[in-house]
Amino acid sequence: MSDNPVTTRWADLDGQSFFPRELSWLSFNARVLQEAQNPEVPLVERVRYLGIFSNNLDEFFRVRVAEVRRLISVSSGPQRQTAKDLLQLIQKEVVALQKEFDAIYGALMKALQKQKIYLINEKQLDEGQAAFVQQYFRETVLPELEPILLDEVLAIPNLADESLYLAVMIRTREGERFAVLEVPSEQLGRFIEIPRQKGRRRGTVYITLDNVIRACLPQVFRGVFKLTSVNAYCFKFSRDAELELDPSINESLIEKMASSLKQRRRADAVRFVYDKTMPEMLLGALRKSFGFGRYDSMIPGGRYHNSKDFLSFPNPGGKTLEFKPQLPIRLSALDEAASIFEAIRARDVLLYFPYHPFDYIVDVLKTAALDPAVTAIKICLYRTAKNSRVVEALINALHNGKRVTAVVELAARFDEQANIEMAHRLTEAGVEVIFGIPGLKVHCKLFSIERREEGVIRYYSHIGTGNFNEKTARLYTDFSLLTSDQVVGRDVAAVFNFLKFNYRLPDYEALLVSPHSSRPGLTSRIDREIDHAKQGYRAMMTLKCNNLVDRQLTMKLYEASQAGVEIRLIVRGMCSLLPGVPGISENIEAISIIDRYLEHPRVYVFHNRGEPEYLLGSADLMTRNIDYRVEVLCPITDAAVQGQLQDILDQQWHDNVKARVLDGDQSNRLRARGKATPTLQSQEKIHRYLTSGKKPRMPRSLMKRASRRRRSPQVR
Repeated sequence: MSDNPVTTRWADLDGQSFFPRELSWLSFNARVLQEAQNPEVPLVERVRYLGIFSNNLDEFFRVRVAEVRRLISVSSGPQRQTAKDLLQLIQKEVVALQKEFDAIYGALMKALQKQKIYLINEKQLDEGQAAFVQQYFRETVLPELEPILLDEVLAIPNLADESLYLAVMIRTREGERFAVLEVPSEQLGRFIEIPRQKGRRRGTVYITLDNVIRACLPQVFRGVFKLTSVNAYCFKFSRDAELELDPSINESLIEKMASSLKQRRRADAVRFVYDKTMPEMLLGALRKSFGFGRYDSMIPGGRYHNSKDFLSFPNPGGKTLEFKPQLPIRLSALDEAASIFEAIRARDVLLYFPYHPFDYIVDVLKTAALDPAVTAIKICLYRTAKNSRVVEALINALHNGKRVTAVVELAARFDEQANIEMAHRLTEAGVEVIFGIPGLKVHCKLFSIERREEGVIRYYSHIGTGNFNEKTARLYTDFSLLTSDQVVGRDVAAVFNFLKFNYRLPDYEALLVSPHSSRPGLTSRIDREIDHAKQGYRAMMTLKCNNLVDRQLTMKLYEASQAGVEIRLIVRGMCSLLPGVPGISENIEAISIIDRYLEHPRVYVFHNRGEPEYLLGSADLMTRNIDYRVEVLCPITDAAVQGQLQDILDQQWHDNVKARVLDGDQSNRLRARGKATPTLQSQEKIHRYLTSGKKPRMPRSLMKRASRRRRSPQVR
């Protein structure tokens, strides 16, 4: 690799041919911001993209930046300097993105006004609106407020990094005092609808909850201080989200998790975002109270923060301001069958959410709960919805005499508390709850149903790319495979046995299972394509995943490219691989699709000399997924399901509306589209394809362009 130096903007930060994953993640979030700027996206949805961007950035600091800070603190020499340089680059990119965010926010507020939707501040209230706000504040907001005075002697309490705060500067005749006030938007909502301005007949007016507090701020401190002035400035911060579990064997795992969650609230702050107009005296007091150090990210911004609240921005302006709803697609094979098990036994079923309703998964479990022939249900639960119907079905199955086993992952990041509560509920109902293996997150999306048929046990299995979560199944694209293949069924049962008796190492016949066989299984398939290319056969791969950052697999893909293997990458988020570098990766192309649904599946296709092999499952191409989690990739052998997957991947690959090209600089340029080239927006076209059931016809101009890109040597 050293003979082919890479000359991209960031690639040589660590001296090798990899784009740093943290900067690649910021590039992904920049793609989200592009959608907020895109005039072809409905207006209210553009505002909500601001919320997605902000929510993503919160998690980035809590996880990725916190990891870089820990690396600085524990390393030395060149490694420490590299981490410090990376942190500076992150800071620079975040500040640039924040400026772009502020500009887009301003433009969107003007666009909303043209639609008679107004978001005003406390200084724009007329007399009637001010009276309404004052009454709302007294009756609803004031009882929720708990101001904290900053005192040099007293340590500041542990504040929640999910919340928005106001830093308050109180001026009295005796001098200045400082206070911190949490904005109770979780309890009351962020956007408060207020009456129209006097004389205005049309339109809807909102004010943010923080501006309601600003308008009534003197009331908070009435009777405490003789005020000469009082002003408030927004801020928020992010804490390190890493959980450290006490290795003590005297506590149960649930007790350890609960203790660690309390520690997270006291963890180091890794980012402080504040109103750039905040007085230096007040900023200094906050900096001192929080104990920010030299490697903490302090980011000045606009007047408003916690923009993740825009995720729930209301739409009073009509259907045209939101995405046109897509009707869920029903499957006659499941709806018309005498039994859902009969339908699965007839042929494998591929569900693609949210195009297909998640109800089908719930129906399978509810049917299993009632079916007298079903003897046992086993399932892996990583993230579930609040008031989950999946959990209800499991408890009902237990009441109907089934043996029910649930593997609950307590360390699912940011869902730890919810999973602790779910584990308690399942245990109290009598479900056998397993917490997996210390040091290995259980991330696979499996269930196994054992059904007695003609005197023998038959397995019905689910292998998916997404969680058993009704809520996210409406927002994320994910595949679910329902199969009665008994080879797969025995392997899935073996995974559950391994999770219960982890001293036994299973021998899987069909599945690739992390941490045992995913890496060698993927590597051997890439090597096979390399061998075919060297022999003069056409060789190619299509890899669709959320993240590609594992260095060994990246190097193997570089090797494949140099051998002449055509490689197509559809990567939603982080991509450390550098496509299109002469002599290294010139046979690799990569795109990322950002649209109304979050692309979440993992599907890997290997050409295999015209007999393609399809793998579907939960494992991203990340070291943690390959080596340090329990993940499952399942071969797809049903010809009809293979055809569906290929049709879907082809439409995504030829997307020329929402696909961004991932290049060495990750500049996020949209694919160039000639005037005569028809548009292809894959998420819209896939919905039409699944509705009609007819194989999609790809425009000739796109197919010709694809054929010109093939660089394989002699094709046989």
